[in-house]
Amino acid sequence: MAATLPRASKSPVTSSRLSRPQSEFDSGINTSTAWTEHLELGSAPPSDDDDEDYRPARALYDFEGKAEFRELSVDAGDELAVVKEDLADGWSLVKDASGEMGLLPRSYYTFTSEFTPAPDLDVSQSHRREASSSTITRKSIRASQDNDQPIVPQHTGDWAFPSFRQSLLGGKSLNRFSSFVTSGAEEWVLKGKAADTVVTETTSHKRLPSIESEDGDIDSEESGNRLSRIGQGDVDRHFVDAGHAWKEKLPPFRVLVHSPSKRTSSLSGAFTVYNVTSLFHAQIDSDTPPGSPTRITVQRRYSQFVILHTALARRLPGIALPPLPEKQYAGRFSEDFVEARRGDLERYIGRVVRHPVARYAEVVTFFLGCESDIEWKRLIPQHLSMPPAGPSFYAHVYHPAFNLDLEDAEEAVRRFETHTRAVGKGVQGLRNIFGRVREARIEMSKAERLLSYSLLSLITSKPLASAPTTGTVEEDNHYNAKDAGLMNEDGAWCWREGCSNCLKLTKAVQKTSEALQNIGDLYDDHARRRQLATHESLKAVSHPSSIYEGVVSTHKSTLTRYQECTKEIHADEDMAARCETVLNTTMAEMETFHTQKNEDFSTLTKDHLDGEIEFYEQVLHRLRAARKCFDEPQYEALAMSPRQTSIYERELENPRLGSPPLLQPCPHVFDSAPMRPVSVAIQEGVGMILGPRGSVFGKFW
Repeated sequence: MAATLPRASKSPVTSSRLSRPQSEFDSGINTSTAWTEHLELGSAPPSDDDDEDYRPARALYDFEGKAEFRELSVDAGDELAVVKEDLADGWSLVKDASGEMGLLPRSYYTFTSEFTPAPDLDVSQSHRREASSSTITRKSIRASQDNDQPIVPQHTGDWAFPSFRQSLLGGKSLNRFSSFVTSGAEEWVLKGKAADTVVTETTSHKRLPSIESEDGDIDSEESGNRLSRIGQGDVDRHFVDAGHAWKEKLPPFRVLVHSPSKRTSSLSGAFTVYNVTSLFHAQIDSDTPPGSPTRITVQRRYSQFVILHTALARRLPGIALPPLPEKQYAGRFSEDFVEARRGDLERYIGRVVRHPVARYAEVVTFFLGCESDIEWKRLIPQHLSMPPAGPSFYAHVYHPAFNLDLEDAEEAVRRFETHTRAVGKGVQGLRNIFGRVREARIEMSKAERLLSYSLLSLITSKPLASAPTTGTVEEDNHYNAKDAGLMNEDGAWCWREGCSNCLKLTKAVQKTSEALQNIGDLYDDHARRRQLATHESLKAVSHPSSIYEGVVSTHKSTLTRYQECTKEIHADEDMAARCETVLNTTMAEMETFHTQKNEDFSTLTKDHLDGEIEFYEQVLHRLRAARKCFDEPQYEALAMSPRQTSIYERELENPRLGSPPLLQPCPHVFDSAPMRPVSVAIQEGVGMILGPRGSVFGKFW
C-alpha cells in the first residue's frame, strides 16, 4: 500500500502580487500561460515509455477542467502521473490513467510513493528552499532515501509586482481560484503544519516565548541579521479574543503624508517624493509635556509604497488590506494630481496602521522608520524575498477554544455580505450626490457674484454686460452718469449735490456688494478645497464588498469544510479545530470592518459638519459686517468722505461669472469605469500598431 507523502506548504503564486479581491473573471490566460511555458521549456512531448520518470500522485478533489484551455478533469481519488510539477500560475502538467494529458492545479493533488517520510522531516522549513527547475523522479527519490537524506519538497518562485496582464484588464484577477485557496487557508485546513500546530487555550491569551534571551535583551547581531528573525517572534503571532476581535498589541498612532517634492535621478528619471511622518503619543512623565507626540519622518516615493503593499499582501494573506492607488503616467507631476496622490497615499497608510494586526508587521515598522537610503536598499530585498506566509499565517492565529457557533458563523457571513454590498451601493450614490452639491456651490458662487454686480450696477448706473434687463432701450445707456444727474460729485447715487443721506446709502450698498463678492469667493473655495477633501475621503469607504470579498469567500469555503469534518461519519477533530482558526480570523476581520465603519462615517460626518459650520460662520461674519454699515455710528460716518470707486466696477463690462471646471476626485481602484491612464496608453499603443480591429485587447475595454 502506498503511503501519502505530505506536500510542501505552498502559497499560490498570486499571493505575492498586489492584493486585489478575487473575482470569477477568467479569460483562460492563466492556463494558456502554463501550457505555453511547458511547450517552451519542455522538450518533445513525452512518450509512454517515459512513465517511470513521472511522479505518481492522487487527486484530492474533483476538478472540472475547461477543454479549450487544455485543463484536465479529474475526480477525487483518481490516480495521476505528474509530468511537470512547476508551471506558471500554480498549474502542473499531469496524465490520468487513460493516458490523457492536461493541466491541473498543484493544490488539487498530492504525491504518493512507496515509503514514509523521514522522522526528522521538518515541513515547516520547506518554504525556505529555493525553487528547483526540475522535477523529482522516482529514481532520485529512492537514491535520497538510501542516503537517509530528508526529503524537502520543492517551492516555486514568486513575483514581487503585479502582472502586466492584470493591470491591462483593469484590476481584474486572472486567477480562477478563490482566496480560500490563494491565501493558504485551504492548505491549512486540509494539512496544517507539523511544526506550527496550534493548541488553543480557554479564554486567556498568554503570549508564547519570543526571541528574547534570558537576560531580557534581544538576541541579535548586527542590524543586517535582524530580518532573519522575522516569523519567529511575537510579531507574527496574532490573537483573537472571545468576541472574535483582533487583540491589539500596539496602541494606535497617526501617519501623515505631506510636503511632496519632485526629484530627478539619472537611473529612474523624474519622480515625486513624499514626507511620511508618524506621530506617537509618548507616556506622560516629568520630562515629556502632556500630549507631546514623538515624530518620525522618512521620505518615500510611490514605488516604495508598492513594495510595502506587496510585502504585506504576502505576509498577511488572511487580512483585508486596503487597495493601493494605481500608478499614473500622464500628468503625474501636475499640482492637482500630486495633491490627490498625496491624499490617497495618506488614506492608504492610515488604514494600514489602523488595522490591529497590520499595524505591527515588521515591514510596516521598517517602512515608517528606516531613514537611511542605504539601509533601505540593503534590507528591502530581504523583505521581498521572504516566502508568502500561506498556511503558516493561520498557524500563528491564537483564539479561545470552542468560541464558535456554526449557525452564528453562517448567519454572520450572510448578513455581512449583504451589508457590505448595501454600504458600497449607498456610498456610491452619496459620492454622486456630493458631486452635485459641490457643483451647486459653484452655481451659488456665480449667483452671489451676479447679485453683487447688479447692486453695483444699480448705484453707479453702469450697465452690467450680459445681464438680463426688462424694458431698457439700448440707446439710453450711452450717457455720462454725472452729466445726466444719476450721480453727484461725491459719487453718491443722487441728482442733488452734497446729499449726505444718498452718500451714506450709496457707500453702504457698495460695501454690501463687496461683501457678496467675498461670499461668492467663499462658495467657490469651499467647493474646490474643503468639500473636495471630503469627496476624496468618501472613496475610502466606497467599496467594502470588493475589499472584503476574499474574507467572505474564505469564510464560506471554510464553513463547508467545517460541516464536512464535523459529521459523525467523517468526523475529524483536528481539521475542525483548524477550520475554527480560519473562521476566527475571518470573523475578526468582519469585526474590524464594523469598528472601522463606525469610525470612518463618524469622522466623515463630523468633518463635513465642521466644514459647513466654518464656511457659514465666515459667510455670517461678512453679512454681519455689511449689515452694521446701516447702523449708527458706522452709517453716519459714511457721509464724512466721498465714495471711492469699487474694485469690482471695472468688472461690470466683463463680469467674473465663468469659472474653471470643478476638480473631481481621482477614481477609486474598484470604480466601475475608472480613469486608468496607464492602461489607456497601452491600449492606444496596441491599437496604433494593430489597427482598430487587430487588437486582441479591445474586447476587454
